[in-house]
Amino acid sequence: MFTKTNPVRSRRKYKPTLDIENFGLEKKDLETVFQAGSEIGIGPAKLKDIVGHLEATYCRSVGVEFMYMRHPEVLQWLKQRMESSRNSQDFPDEKRRHFFYHLKLAVGFENFIHKKFVGQKRFSLEGAESLIPSLDAVIEKGAELGIEEFVIGMAHRGRLNVLANILEKPYERIFKEYTGIEYEDDISQGDVKYHLGYENAVVTDFGKKVKLKLVPNPSHLETVAPIVEGVVRSQIDSLYDKNFDKAAAIIIHGDAAIAAQGVVYETIQMSRLDGYKTGGTIHLVINNQVGFTTSYLEARSSTYCTDVAKVTRSPVFHVNGDDVEAIIYTVKLAMEFRQKFHADVFIDILCYRKYGHNEGDEPRFTQPMLYKIIEKHPNPRDIYSEKLNLLGVMSLEESKKEVKEFDQYLESKYKESEKIEKVKIRKFLVNEYKGYEMPRKDKFEANVKTGVPVKILMEIADKINSLPKDLAFFKKVDRIISDRRMMMKDGRLDWAMAELLAYGTLVNEGHPVRLSGQDSERGTFAHRHAAFVVEGTDEKYFPLKYVSENQAPFHVYNSLLSEYAVLGFEYGYSLAQPNGLTIWEAQFGDFHNVAQVIIDQYISSAFEKWGLMNGLTLFLPHGFEGQGPEHSSGRIERFLELSANNNMQVVVPTTPANVFHLLRRQVKMNLRLPLVVFTPKSLLRHPMVISGIEEFEKGRFNEIIDDPLAVPKLVESVVFTSGRLYYDLEKYQIENGISNIAVVRLEQIYPIPYQQINEVLKKYRNSTQLIWAQDEPENMGAWPFIYRKLSQLGFKVVSRKESASPAVGLMEKHKQGLDEILNSVFKVKETVALK
Repeated sequence: MFTKTNPVRSRRKYKPTLDIENFGLEKKDLETVFQAGSEIGIGPAKLKDIVGHLEATYCRSVGVEFMYMRHPEVLQWLKQRMESSRNSQDFPDEKRRHFFYHLKLAVGFENFIHKKFVGQKRFSLEGAESLIPSLDAVIEKGAELGIEEFVIGMAHRGRLNVLANILEKPYERIFKEYTGIEYEDDISQGDVKYHLGYENAVVTDFGKKVKLKLVPNPSHLETVAPIVEGVVRSQIDSLYDKNFDKAAAIIIHGDAAIAAQGVVYETIQMSRLDGYKTGGTIHLVINNQVGFTTSYLEARSSTYCTDVAKVTRSPVFHVNGDDVEAIIYTVKLAMEFRQKFHADVFIDILCYRKYGHNEGDEPRFTQPMLYKIIEKHPNPRDIYSEKLNLLGVMSLEESKKEVKEFDQYLESKYKESEKIEKVKIRKFLVNEYKGYEMPRKDKFEANVKTGVPVKILMEIADKINSLPKDLAFFKKVDRIISDRRMMMKDGRLDWAMAELLAYGTLVNEGHPVRLSGQDSERGTFAHRHAAFVVEGTDEKYFPLKYVSENQAPFHVYNSLLSEYAVLGFEYGYSLAQPNGLTIWEAQFGDFHNVAQVIIDQYISSAFEKWGLMNGLTLFLPHGFEGQGPEHSSGRIERFLELSANNNMQVVVPTTPANVFHLLRRQVKMNLRLPLVVFTPKSLLRHPMVISGIEEFEKGRFNEIIDDPLAVPKLVESVVFTSGRLYYDLEKYQIENGISNIAVVRLEQIYPIPYQQINEVLKKYRNSTQLIWAQDEPENMGAWPFIYRKLSQLGFKVVSRKESASPAVGLMEKHKQGLDEILNSVFKVKETVALK
């Protein structure tokens, strides 16, 4: 076809051929080019340029939405970059061979698994294999621009391909996950192979080492996005000196999920907030135009699945998924944009899904016309091999040979997998968790020293109870500070002071502290006041940032009005920073139900599934005080239902000293478990909720607090309780001079402190009655768990009546219920309320 001899081309052992239909250009355009070239003597190199121009002009593989962006500098930069290149790039032959190499891996891997593990689910990437060379290009370009670490989040579609061909997880390990029957490590449950995470350090083409992390993800498609952002921000803060150029997030979405999952919107709304921004995320959308069996026309009301990007005025590129060069050009441009402007970029890859939702589904039931087209459509590798053949870069024979050799290589790896005895789930964030013990199912030991000398406590209190003299504050702030100073002088500390001292001592000892929630700076109930606004300005002063010269960072943020995304973010942040105390605080305890996916899929089960340790702390305000159904219960029962194998801690502290030691224990113990703290509301200012300063120095966290007034030999009944109800019971006990009943506080409900419970019961050996008293309805609170786990002790329950709603709406009804509890506990022999 090429009539003129070219010295470079003449070294090829073949003549390029042309498959017009697969290449994608209109036949008349190509025929015109080659006929004209032949007639006027244009050589192959020039013809190649003309073909490239026609491809850019007629194929129109890249569309862009960006004119809604408001900053002239950003608009001009994008215009200049796109118009100067016509949104395309003429790559050298070496690069094109490199693109083919990655397409070969992507397509070959899927084909091999399809034939080797017939009928087994893999949620293949077929139809969107261009994602693999695209990810490679993002990583290469990012590393070139200074990025040292990428954290990736994605759902199950294409995950195995990304694990194998981007993170370089050994093929034989993946194959073993199809046939294995036992795990190598102490992972009791594990998870399906297409949910697993991985991390590795890979070397780019120009020799730079880059850390890659793929965060584990459940079937909840977009759940991982805020977790990835939290991991990235944590690494930026702790490892990269707050340099957003050093670490970046890549989130891979599906078109149906990004359009419909609310957590996407929440996560994107965090992207430019000081407490949560990560310097811009690369969003890649595998747009196969179907969600499970739902057509895209039924899956959204918006024009594009990526229209959520317009919330933050982020640019959106729509790219033909069959045109690998167009995608690579686009992702490189996106990476440059991210590094320059530290903003999100969205790339909508228009592609298809070769099979149904999984390989066992029959898609023709729901999309018969679409799948007639897909059945005949060549894969991106074969389309690209035709193009390379046309351009004289690689013959069809050469490309087929490479495909065959890779298939043989995979066969050899499959044989290696047959020699592996057990499935291995590689631990995530291995370096970060060096030196920490693995949680054990049969044992929970957290008896660590958490006391702090009074001298140091006074010094830290002096720092956090001082305000700069050159700044003016609201006059009531002076009252808060003076009250706290008097409290320290008297040596009698309330809840807020204990909490602030826990943070102050931790940062003073080199442990970072981060707290976020919807009212966390002040506190929902105005007790904390960790930040003070300078009068007449928007400036804030944070006393805990000035504890000592070499202290660790302290950060407290008022979050956006989100639970799902913010809790996910804080989980990710804590995951990557085990040396610190990371806290998410709900405005009211039951608001966590909006983030239940994070609790179910990560907080409670991530260690059993994926071997993930995490020390995230949750503050859930809890207490029945007549404020109605939504502001009473933190839903203790739900967390206890999820408690097993020492997977987390569920705690209801009732004294300032105990919460001080609890927070310090969370960081000082040598293992990392989530901590769920049901924090008080009215007790924050209760006159009886005071601890002496000596308890902060000599004490420790007490899983159980015995009755300080009881005389053991006189005790006939032992009442176990937790939380705010204790103070009502104690008040009744004192006012009525009751000495034959001991009221014992169970501060740590899980892991159950069996030893301490037995010691208390031995002390009251004359007792003939054992009661569990709670403020919650009988079917809620801790009772269902206590009954199941401690039934051998013969507990009877005193509580409010069973209810579908947690609490009543009227204050008088609430008081009536409390009176019934008190009467039942202290007149137990005359009551029939016991069950």
